Amino acid sequence: MTLRLTNTAKTYPDGTKALMPTDLTVETGEVVSLLGPSGCGKTTLLRIIAGLETPDTGGEIWFDDDNVTAQPVERRNVGMVFQSYALFPNMSVGANVGYGLKMQKLSKPEIDARVTQVLEMCQLEKFSHRSISALSGGQRQRVALARAIAPRPRLLLLDEPLSALDAALRETLRDELAILLRKFQITAIFVTHDQDEAMAIADRVAVMAEGRVVQSGTPEELYRNPTSAFVAGFVGNAMQLHGTHDGMLLKLSGGVLPLGRDGTGQDIFVRAEDVLIDSSGPLKGQVETVTFLGTHYRVGIGGLMPEILISIFPGQSAPRIGETVQVSIKPESLMLLPQTGRGK
Repeated sequence: MTLRLTNTAKTYPDGTKALMPTDLTVETGEVVSLLGPSGCGKTTLLRIIAGLETPDTGGEIWFDDDNVTAQPVERRNVGMVFQSYALFPNMSVGANVGYGLKMQKLSKPEIDARVTQVLEMCQLEKFSHRSISALSGGQRQRVALARAIAPRPRLLLLDEPLSALDAALRETLRDELAILLRKFQITAIFVTHDQDEAMAIADRVAVMAEGRVVQSGTPEELYRNPTSAFVAGFVGNAMQLHGTHDGMLLKLSGGVLPLGRDGTGQDIFVRAEDVLIDSSGPLKGQVETVTFLGTHYRVGIGGLMPEILISIFPGQSAPRIGETVQVSIKPESLMLLPQTGRGK
């Protein structure tokens, strides 16, 4: 199923604009993540798609050629997975997964066959008769997904389903969820404020800020080619270089950085992996922090803006705290973006 939203907005009775007029298309079988900070409108948009909220007059929601704008939630055939999972504690795993099928009034043989199939795909078949209370957090997450998928919804909506888990389990299930969504080939929307989750799970990410989608693209497109200062800082945590522009040069407290093109009227951003410790580099600073993160060192260099971070990977030696170092940044690694407001 293809999802299409046109001019979809939400204004509450007190005048609060939770969602600005939004156009968004999600193609058949595509997994799209709505990524943004708290209060940016991503959950409001998800609830409008589900039928739990009504959009402002003029907005439309289309499922293929079916205008569902005025349809109630129970008629939209949408599967939902919530942060809390909302499982029935008095039912077994199998009964939870089969609940929606009973509501569809399928025959018992059909229900049993569908439940078995979905449990196998979610690697839950041996837990069919187990109580929900006897499951781990990760197992409950898979049950919630299986229950949402079993009725074969036209669209699957996931509202921060991993946020209640601890960090290690969240990372494991993030990868499992990405595999399962592609295995089921269901059009899906995944809401999160975690950029790692969005980039690992989604085919396409729609970054939201202040009630609007500010940029949409593949994870790599957003990382490599952000169109605004907000996206550059939110996706990949790019650092802004604060200094004085002088055409082709950026004057920092620790030296002068060549830009390779005119940077007048633009903000300059760079990612930590594109900053190099280089004995012939034009910038000079002092090492203030050295943090070992397993896959790499994160080094903080003071006296530049006033601090810049560098990623040093295996095979490279990390400097010592207090050491004076020279730094270089290739002009092609710099992101020159318009000086605009947050999210614009």
